[in-house]
Amino acid sequence: MASERGARLGAAACAAGLTALGACAASVTDSPRLLVVCALAGAALGFALWRCLACLTVPGVQPEVAPMASQWPDREAVLALEARLEHAPIALFRIEHLAGPGDVTPLNANARRLVAPGRASDAPALYALLAAQPSDERTLIGFDTERGMERAMVAVSALTVAGQAQRLVALLPVESQLEAEALHAWRQLVHVLTHEIMNSLTPVASLSRTSHELLADLAPALPADAATDLATALDAIARRAASLADFVASYRSLSTLPQPRPERVHVGQLFARLAALVGPDWEARGGKVAFSVEPASLEVMADPGQLEQALINLLKNAAEATAHVAHPRADVQARLGRGGRLRIEVADNGPGVPADLAAHIFTPFFTTKKQGRGIGLAMVRQLVHGNGGTVRYARSISPGARFIVSF
Repeated sequence: MASERGARLGAAACAAGLTALGACAASVTDSPRLLVVCALAGAALGFALWRCLACLTVPGVQPEVAPMASQWPDREAVLALEARLEHAPIALFRIEHLAGPGDVTPLNANARRLVAPGRASDAPALYALLAAQPSDERTLIGFDTERGMERAMVAVSALTVAGQAQRLVALLPVESQLEAEALHAWRQLVHVLTHEIMNSLTPVASLSRTSHELLADLAPALPADAATDLATALDAIARRAASLADFVASYRSLSTLPQPRPERVHVGQLFARLAALVGPDWEARGGKVAFSVEPASLEVMADPGQLEQALINLLKNAAEATAHVAHPRADVQARLGRGGRLRIEVADNGPGVPADLAAHIFTPFFTTKKQGRGIGLAMVRQLVHGNGGTVRYARSISPGARFIVSF
């Protein structure tokens, strides 16, 4: 109260001073120097009057600026929110209109990386797919990338910002997780099947051998035709049991792979060993297998034996695919992709994989070959995945098949 009273008195004194100065200035109009002095004194008294009036407050009335300022977040909070959105572990997109494709805009780093060269092979097609998703639902979609088909979980929310309707799309790639779960399920299934089949085959094989030995002792007492027929039947049972046991043992390897022992592998030296192993066979067929590494010092952390076996299986698959090609060729290239990932491509000039079968070629037991067992590419996926990588079948612009192994 005392400060307010002082402000009132000061304001009154300043007003009186200004009035006196005005009267003085009116009486000395013939002296320019006195007019300047009066003007300066008036400016000082005016500033003092303004300060006194600013100190005066009306009881019960709050300034209008304070609540307005409290409604706006500070700059640090806005920057923190932008940083969280930018580095969110999902890809965020904005669609400007609720109906129709509209304009799709990536909102954070993961979204921009997803549509950048080296990932999604057709960004406009991905945008159209996102725009077609219904709001307030979660769906699983698939889109083409340079590493092959990938699946992702999509959630869409409808909202209105500044009076404009739009949608917020969250996209989370789940291909690696789905692949890991599928591999685990297949491994468990193969383990159970092979275990049960072997448990049944073992006594069959043992009984067939025992019966064959007993037949040898009883043969003199049996008719010749009967002894011959029994010997033939027991021999067929023994052969089929042994063949089936060998067949099952090949599948058992899918579920009993040893744990990888990763070490630093020089890719150029690995390719040199592969060239020495498979090169002569390709040359004998009038073909060629070419290896290239860029840069030459490229290295990867993996189990050298398992990585080598995976590439041998891919080259074996390429050799079988080009069996009827006049000049068979396979190209194996290693280079660094976006994000510093190692990318190994194995391509051939065979007929390629039909589009309707591409989704099944890594499935255990699936094969299109008369004498195939369906474990070659399944083994490749197991070996690569066990070493922390992925393998995809990618569409090739030129004729033939193209597999991409990434670490």
